[in-house]
Amino acid sequence: MKRGITFKLPHQDGHFLADMLKPVDVAAYHWYNGGEEAYYVERKDNEDHSLFPEQVFGMDGAELKEIIGNNDYYAFFVDLKAFPKDKEVVDVRTYEEYMDSDCLLVLLLADSEYVTIYCKDQAKLKALYDNAISQGYNKVEYVTDDNDARTGLSVW
Repeated sequence: MKRGITFKLPHQDGHFLADMLKPVDVAAYHWYNGGEEAYYVERKDNEDHSLFPEQVFGMDGAELKEIIGNNDYYAFFVDLKAFPKDKEVVDVRTYEEYMDSDCLLVLLLADSEYVTIYCKDQAKLKALYDNAISQGYNKVEYVTDDNDARTGLSVW
């Protein structure tokens, strides 16, 4: 069974979180935000500012969509998990917890370039895969029951 996708990002800043999530209606969910290490540069003071200043349980999807779509940024570590708006947002730490939870999508970015996205909806997963190919990401592959070596769903 296909669990998700994995790929490598090019080393550059931009809107890549919004780009990789194009097939997903980000605003339709509440998000677990794991206190990532991601920054945008404020043009007026040329200073780095945290894209996500703190860990947030239940970040509104419209707010997340605005943050990742309206800022140029660079990210080292990102841990985002999508939940239906009528469900409790929790941090799922393992694949088994994810499968038993209401979490619908997990996005993990490590070391600025290694991305893994888990998605329970197979049609959305295919759309995410096709989007990754069209974005020109490197080494786009499906994560399956047979090749998933990840032991936890965290970047820390």
